[in-house]
Amino acid sequence: MTMDTSKPGFASVAFTNGYEFTQGSGYALPEYPFTVPPELTAAEPSATTALRRYPVVVIGAGITGLTLAAALAQYGVQTVLLDEDNTVGVKGASSRGICYAQKTLEIFKRLGIYERIAAKGIQWSVGRTFAGDDEVYAFDLRQQQTHSLSLEPPFINIQQFYIEGYLVERIMALNTDAGPQADGQPLVDLRWSNRVTALSQDGEAAAIDVDTPAGAYRLQAAHVVDCTGSRSPVREWVGATATRRRGDDRWCIADVRFKDTPPVERHTWIQAPFNEGRAVWQHLMGDGVWRIDYQMPPDADPAEISREDVVRARLNAQFRRELSQEDCQIVWVGPYAYRSECLNAFRHGRVFFAGDAAHVFSPFGARGGNSGVQDADNLAWKLAAVLHGRAAEALLQSYHEERHEAGLHNMLTTNRTTRFLRPADGPERLFRDATLGLARQHAFARQLVNTGRMSTPNIYTQSNACDETGGHATQNVRLAWADGSQGELLDLLRWAGGRLLLLAFGPLSEVAAQALPALAMDADVRCVQVMASGERAQAAEHIRDVQGHVRSTCRLHAPESDLAWALLRPDGYLVATGTALDARLIHALERGLGTRDTTRAMVRGQTRIDR
Repeated sequence: MTMDTSKPGFASVAFTNGYEFTQGSGYALPEYPFTVPPELTAAEPSATTALRRYPVVVIGAGITGLTLAAALAQYGVQTVLLDEDNTVGVKGASSRGICYAQKTLEIFKRLGIYERIAAKGIQWSVGRTFAGDDEVYAFDLRQQQTHSLSLEPPFINIQQFYIEGYLVERIMALNTDAGPQADGQPLVDLRWSNRVTALSQDGEAAAIDVDTPAGAYRLQAAHVVDCTGSRSPVREWVGATATRRRGDDRWCIADVRFKDTPPVERHTWIQAPFNEGRAVWQHLMGDGVWRIDYQMPPDADPAEISREDVVRARLNAQFRRELSQEDCQIVWVGPYAYRSECLNAFRHGRVFFAGDAAHVFSPFGARGGNSGVQDADNLAWKLAAVLHGRAAEALLQSYHEERHEAGLHNMLTTNRTTRFLRPADGPERLFRDATLGLARQHAFARQLVNTGRMSTPNIYTQSNACDETGGHATQNVRLAWADGSQGELLDLLRWAGGRLLLLAFGPLSEVAAQALPALAMDADVRCVQVMASGERAQAAEHIRDVQGHVRSTCRLHAPESDLAWALLRPDGYLVATGTALDARLIHALERGLGTRDTTRAMVRGQTRIDR
């Protein structure tokens, strides 16, 4: 089923998954048909036909699972995607995640759905924070270094179910392009209404039991990725443990459409006079719908705070006038509470955890859904590299090293915001109140106002797949092809086809120019010379960095007249940088591939190849 994005919103649906107090006209979600899986269609099931083994099985077709399946498809990895539901989103949960950060948007562009997101969503970069009626802090993300170079905007607001729907359709298109695989199945076998009931694993494979409307079956997988969310049963099946922090903070979402729209900016109130001195968030999403989050008392009754007349009274107080049905349409209302938790290990044998199955954060700073998408992007290229024989199995452990570090950082960051918004009596409240008082009059204190540190790419400092010069994300900057036409860094990453990408900057010596094609052949890495204005091409594959943005995003500080290099991964992260094509580059390749043997043939006993 194709999503009809011409309609203003999605109609009333059955409320499940704990959202029993929702109100409003609601959203109608697309429904996808159940297809009997091949395990249940064999004419005469046998030990061979009844238990099929797949390279990857993903459990959960939410935003993380769909991103992972689409990315694996682009890398040519056959995948089975299981979901117990028959639709996108969560029935009754409405907009859920809405703020998608620049790094996530770059991932969606690589997957082929960014243009649809940009057309449907709302781009924004300006945020304003108020304490009472006083503005105490403002920012423009376009002016911040982490967002300044990319061709994608700092954020786009769009309802999560739209992105999930776009990903479903993209997967179907990739299946059409790839055609049936050797076993007759699609590249991504998206199985709706397939509920996983058990999982076990041994040294050979993981076994998954699945229940469907047509009966139960079992399948095997070399690798399993759990993307089922915060209520994941897989955690218990594999004995996963977590670090947790549960609060008593309650909120109530109101998705509303106004006749006269407020400014297209992120507005937050820390001590909103119209909400009994508690916090409020205000964002515009797709379809002209505003998402307004109201902080509620910790003992608030979910049914009471979600009543439409109570929500309308709240809206009237905020906008200081009586809003009629024509002035303000309530699309959806739903209360929520949150917890913070992070698994202590993101990998258990053949099972990986991603998205909310791996970590749950409070919503401040938009770090939940964005982190899940970036989990998927991190894991996809590594699974593909191992399954295609380009990298060693050891590379997969770097998924835990990198994304667990990111998860702990995001949990710490969002917990700090939580304590600022609802401080405990004593030092926390004293600090918060003093900060707000100073911020009303002094610029230095405004940076201390914490209503959510916005999602940016995490830096990896604990990874065996990067060295001390790597671990940073590049941005999707503009470049020029050899013929002078315009391109993007994402185009180079796509061209690399899931391989590591070596960018060599500055003039090359004769030996270095000869070494690049040898390196590409022996180490299975793509090599490209990056030329500044006026430099001569010395390699078959070359681009021009007229504005210097490619060099800048690769964090190279050597003079343009000197040789420098940057080794990039398929997810756009730096493995390492350097200033000589020597043994350090060889070691960086080994890190990026999880092996010490891959580049041995290329070295040929030399410790330096640019002389």
